[in-house]
Amino acid sequence: MRKAFMLAASITFIGAMAANAQEPATPSQAPAQPPASAPAAPQIQRFDVVDVSELPQETQKQVEQVVAQAGEDNLQQLRSTVEANPEAKAALDAKGATAAQVVATTMSTDGTLTLITKKKS
Repeated sequence: MRKAFMLAASITFIGAMAANAQEPATPSQAPAQPPASAPAAPQIQRFDVVDVSELPQETQKQVEQVVAQAGEDNLQQLRSTVEANPEAKAALDAKGATAAQVVATTMSTDGTLTLITKKKS
């Protein structure tokens, strides 16, 4: 099974979810309908936390490539966004991890956002 890792997209997705949870609803114009060809992004139903060392070797290599390409600024933005999301933070706490250990995320079609962590060596 091959999963696509989404760093920048997850930052935006988690950020939007955090903003929606913190901002009160305001009356506005009706939202524009997305084009029929654009698939709707799944809503986050739950968070899962997995350490990169628990992943198959090939997947670990893919994560390392994504992290290397993303750069430190994107990684810091992802971590800040995760830290600001109470549900993501609770999932990390339950696994004994912190937002500072998050290196990537992946979103499944069932609405599970997996936070991939890496312990300091």
